[in-house]
Amino acid sequence: MKLDALYPPIEPYDSGMLIVGDGQRIAWEVSGNPEGKPVVFLHGGPGSGVSAWQRQFFDPEKYRIVLFDQRGCGKSTPHAGEPAADLRFNTTAHLIADIELLRRNLGIAKWLVFGGSWGSALALAYAQAHPDAVSELILRGIFTLRRVELEWFCDGGAAVLFPELWEEFIAPIPVLERSRMTEAYHRRLSDPDPAVHVPAGVAWAKWEASIVTLRPDADVVAAMTEPSAAVALARIENHFFLHRGWLSEGQLIAGVDRIRHIPAVIVQGRYDAGTPMMTAWDLHRAWPEAEFVVIDDAGHAASEPGIQQALRDAADLFADD
Repeated sequence: MKLDALYPPIEPYDSGMLIVGDGQRIAWEVSGNPEGKPVVFLHGGPGSGVSAWQRQFFDPEKYRIVLFDQRGCGKSTPHAGEPAADLRFNTTAHLIADIELLRRNLGIAKWLVFGGSWGSALALAYAQAHPDAVSELILRGIFTLRRVELEWFCDGGAAVLFPELWEEFIAPIPVLERSRMTEAYHRRLSDPDPAVHVPAGVAWAKWEASIVTLRPDADVVAAMTEPSAAVALARIENHFFLHRGWLSEGQLIAGVDRIRHIPAVIVQGRYDAGTPMMTAWDLHRAWPEAEFVVIDDAGHAASEPGIQQALRDAADLFADD
């Protein structure tokens, strides 16, 4: 993965495990300038966890950079890849509360909230719940868990572009169950037997990994299909999709009035096959005050060069505010 558009790699100067209740601990880290402008990075999935390269969107001389693994993934515990994983305490509301607890524990009054894919949904939900805690928003690959978005990913919409990959995704599911793929996968991902949930998790993660880049990227597929990480990603995503994020239909776009005053940049790949541009466009129409940047030669992944550059530019834009 080339990161030519980003800042050089850096290491955290602080890290820890935050007890958030319900037997959960979330792993967090801080890098950059301890006196810099606070920014929190909200990763995708839900369930993908953070990666070291994601620190590099931000000027380390100007930003105090906070990354954390959401419940059940990355270094957070308990891990959703474990056979007896219990996801009852992993919901959008829980994650919003975790972000607020982390902000208060780090002594931050306001921070820039940066989120892509599922992270864009969580950023919108968090900002609408706590607008006074958000200085700016940078959103990428917009996803709001509306029915049409979930049907695109889970029920055959994206098959119009990737029919051969779709056949692989549905192969583990009996024909009579394929009209409700989210439920069918839920049954397999919830099975405590690794012989059942591991292949299901890898198949789910492979489908996602195969459609998130404009061109096929074997490195992305390999990273996302490592069994433990794949099971955690698949279980958490499936859990959120099954419950539609505990959001009413269109809630995050309808709630824009609560955050209209917050400076924001929306970055969207034209050929995003994971979270198609229709959702970013709907958000843009509801929120014309936010800067809307379309990358005409990109798909979904934040690692794609045009998206990298646009996200770094957006972070630079707000660095001195």
